[in-house]
Amino acid sequence: MSNLVKHAQVELARIGEETDTVEGYLKVIQAFADMRHSGGSASVAIPVINQLLQFKNLAPLSDDPDEWMNVSDMSDSEMWQNRRNSEAFSHDGGKTYWLLSEGANDGNRAPLHAAVSS
Repeated sequence: MSNLVKHAQVELARIGEETDTVEGYLKVIQAFADMRHSGGSASVAIPVINQLLQFKNLAPLSDDPDEWMNVSDMSDSEMWQNRRNSEAFSHDGGKTYWLLSEGANDGNRAPLHAAVSS
């Protein structure tokens, strides 16, 4: 058992996490430990894994029509949602978009981002 897994066991026990949940966490942590990252490569891999686990995009969103789905039935006007990042919405088919995590919504589209041209 790796030191990382041992550390996780101790910390999860300290917060009283349920056994089934601990087992799930430890499987993920063991898989990460099995990749045998050095301190440097782990510091690069962890943010990437974190982004992916949150369904976030790694590369900039594009205006490719295949990347956007029409969800106009959810709005009073034309609206698209990004397939790669579900918090990204657009009124122009993905040329510009706003993110819910930044406090934007259908009535407040600030800040507005420009998608990368496909």
